[in-house]
Amino acid sequence: MANAIVTLKKGEGRYLKAGGPWIYDNEVASVMGSVEDGDIVLVHDFDGYPLGRGFINRKSKLRVRMMTRDKDTEVDEAFIRMRVKNAWEYRKHVVDTSSCRLIFGEADFLPGFVADKFSDVIVVQSLACGIDRFKMTIIQALKDCLEEDGIHIRGVYERSDAKEREKEGLERVSGFIGEPFDTKVEIVENSVHYMVDVKDGQKTGFFLDQKYNRKSIWKLCSGARVLDCFTHTGSFALNAGMAGAASVIGVDASELGVAQARENAALNHLEDRVTFQCADVFELLPELEAKGEKFDVVILDPPAFTKSRSSIKNAVKGYREINLRAMKLIKDGGFLATCSCSHFMDYELFTKTIGQAARNVHKRLRQVEYRTQAPDHPILWSADDSYYLKFYIFQVVDEK
Repeated sequence: MANAIVTLKKGEGRYLKAGGPWIYDNEVASVMGSVEDGDIVLVHDFDGYPLGRGFINRKSKLRVRMMTRDKDTEVDEAFIRMRVKNAWEYRKHVVDTSSCRLIFGEADFLPGFVADKFSDVIVVQSLACGIDRFKMTIIQALKDCLEEDGIHIRGVYERSDAKEREKEGLERVSGFIGEPFDTKVEIVENSVHYMVDVKDGQKTGFFLDQKYNRKSIWKLCSGARVLDCFTHTGSFALNAGMAGAASVIGVDASELGVAQARENAALNHLEDRVTFQCADVFELLPELEAKGEKFDVVILDPPAFTKSRSSIKNAVKGYREINLRAMKLIKDGGFLATCSCSHFMDYELFTKTIGQAARNVHKRLRQVEYRTQAPDHPILWSADDSYYLKFYIFQVVDEK
């Protein structure tokens, strides 16, 4: 059981009391007892009322990450295994588990930990000091859960190489956990085949959160001319090709990403209709407009333009610019699929920004649908960061 007690200042802990998973450094009045960073502590309100248990890190602005609201629950191996089991059982009900996110940090009550399953490989990210202590327990629990359902995992790779580790006072690390294996993994999603590079790909190797959003564009793309911007390894472009698009151009600034996208096109026998080019989207869109190019469908799947509140203003300009340029390239009555994966670019601001772009180019938008991340990336109400992906499909109509 935790020995140290963290006591909040009077009037603080509002986010925690509303269901949030964190206590910030400026909310803490005192820490009583012997404690090391990563230890489990008992949290008290200013008046001594117990609020639960979490792990402390005095190097982080997120001073305590909560593990349980029950003051009497011990956070031990059995507790961690219970959390992992619950996460797996949830996914079996809501998502295709051939490749999926197994653990999504705070939304699965395992703060700071992410695990993705790509076919028979698991990729993990440990981003917080306290959860790092439980890393091997979580991995073994995941393997045990999957084995119970007849799913053999041939290897585990760690991608704890994100900058967030430095904010926790941790080194950035990556590499095999256990025996080495071929880190190029073939997965199938929406009947599209991909080679996922879990060692050198972005984050854990592939963005699983757009799984069902990629499927949602199929009905728009049959016979269409499609432009897929920020294509990464070609995922939306390949879905458009599989849906029967007449032609698809995928664009990304990463030469490695484009090379992987071309490999994926060949893997699906789509290289005749789905092509890729390495270019800066912000530069390419005006060039295509100047040439008089028109598309039936344009897809915008950019990286997060902001990862902090301080850069929201510039992010708004970026989102407005690419959406404005995309709308100019869409034939009258064509379709725009556009998204933001930045938590700080919230639903209201993203929606407002798209509306401004449409007014600026005298286009009318008819909303086809609004979507968010796949359910293996669950949105935990009151844990604001867990809701980050906004995805719209619009029909774009000229003002007449």
